[in-house]
Amino acid sequence: MDRDSEILKNLRTKMEGTISSLNHSLSGLRTGRASTALLDPIKVDAYGSDMFLNQIGSVSAPDAKTLIIQVWDKELVSSAEKSILNSGLGLTPNTEGQVIRLHLPNLSEERRKELVKKAGEYSEQAKVAIRNNRRSGIDEFKKQEKDKLISEDEFKLYSQEIQKITDDFINRIDGILKVKSKDIMNI
Repeated sequence: MDRDSEILKNLRTKMEGTISSLNHSLSGLRTGRASTALLDPIKVDAYGSDMFLNQIGSVSAPDAKTLIIQVWDKELVSSAEKSILNSGLGLTPNTEGQVIRLHLPNLSEERRKELVKKAGEYSEQAKVAIRNNRRSGIDEFKKQEKDKLISEDEFKLYSQEIQKITDDFINRIDGILKVKSKDIMNI
């Protein structure tokens, strides 16, 4: 029984990781409020390699519509500006010395709908990952049944438990998407 509960525990841990990854992905979507997470995926050509923007300077959100990047090395300012412009976020950097200011414009209705669609894609990817975790968990119990470590009835019970866990995580993903979509549309 210990091994069996370990399988279920590992399954939950993997699924929690999927939820965490989804939350991280969704934090990069603009909601009209300045969030430093918006800049997390941006990479800058620095010292001959790609580095994340937050690794070449400090990023802050002094108010709801502004992000400020204090670039530590003045040689990297233009590279950071170029990366921001090419990020597809629709932000135009205003630079004063080593400080880059980003003013977040209001999102159009069309852009908000695109962001909701993108959030839906992220949540669908998370659901696929959850279902893949379910399949691997069931496969582990199937192997135990085949090796006569558990009975057919126990296998059915574990399969039902895995399905219940999967349904709970899918519902959590749906809830997260609903909240994020509402957040995006009610800017």
